[in-house]
Amino acid sequence: MLVAVLPGDGIGPEVTAEAVRVLKAICGDTLIFEEAPVGGAAYKVAGHPLPPETLDVAKRADAILFGAVGDPDCDRLERALRPEQAILGLRKELGLFANLRPAKLFPELVDASALRPEVARAIDLVIVRELTGDVYFGTPRGIRITEAGLREGYDTMRYDEAEVARIAKVGFETARARRGKLCSIDKANVLETSQLWRDVVIETAAAYPDVELSHMYVDNAAMQLVRNPGQFDVIVTGNLFGDILSDQASMCVGSIGMLPSASLDSAGKGLYEPIHGSAPDIAGQGKANPLATILSAAMMLRYSLRRPAEADRIEAAVAKALAAGARSPDLGGAMTTRGMGEAVLTEL
Repeated sequence: MLVAVLPGDGIGPEVTAEAVRVLKAICGDTLIFEEAPVGGAAYKVAGHPLPPETLDVAKRADAILFGAVGDPDCDRLERALRPEQAILGLRKELGLFANLRPAKLFPELVDASALRPEVARAIDLVIVRELTGDVYFGTPRGIRITEAGLREGYDTMRYDEAEVARIAKVGFETARARRGKLCSIDKANVLETSQLWRDVVIETAAAYPDVELSHMYVDNAAMQLVRNPGQFDVIVTGNLFGDILSDQASMCVGSIGMLPSASLDSAGKGLYEPIHGSAPDIAGQGKANPLATILSAAMMLRYSLRRPAEADRIEAAVAKALAAGARSPDLGGAMTTRGMGEAVLTEL
């Protein structure tokens, strides 16, 4: 099976290298890896953050392992050429509409959480985030000059009922496979888009009588994630709210360097990436935590490559490495990126 490896910018090449080492160790020659540039790295060699050759590799692959994009050298480029457009383009071109972000506290990291230990220990949830709609893709958008001569920026929050129903089904199916509880996050008290979202989620719930559905406004959800995160099993929400809440959840479990993610199409093909960014301030220093990327590789084996046993082994090896004391700087230790990868390989 073919895995496209898109390392990207900053710490992306460092963390993806460790994930590839783990995949090769556990899968041997059954996986073929093809690497291609993306983001700022691609712009510097091809003049575009998502060159046609890279998109072709991604389309041919059975799954995609993605590092991170973002390069300060590209900050002054027009928006269409900035590194971040690569991931948006991949989501659109490949139909990657469903983002799964599990957040579960490893017992060994309870002291790294920003929450009290008794609160942090209860965290075991999945955020299902819609990826191809909302203000990130809605039109019209832009910056214009008003009649008063002032610059005005505007973006459009937009969903149609088919988009909402599609992601709601992923949320219900995910909850059905876990503890049977789904919380839909919106802002229906002030946003028409959110009112449609809530209406469609309720309609979709009729096909899932075995799943307990609840609703919560996003501001309350942000508070509840730090007050009582154990109440959540599966959260389903839109692109903007999901982006914010999943980053918040990462600090609840100790570090943004610990959370993997899967972005899936309707057939289960996916792009797998850590939720952290390119962290250019520590790039090349061996300080990056590769565990989120390694855990993303485990998700890739489970969801796209249909190899759950190998996925379980990788996740168990990460837990054992942490139990044995493996700690990168973000977790309060001094182990290098390579050292953290070696710790997981040792447990495998």
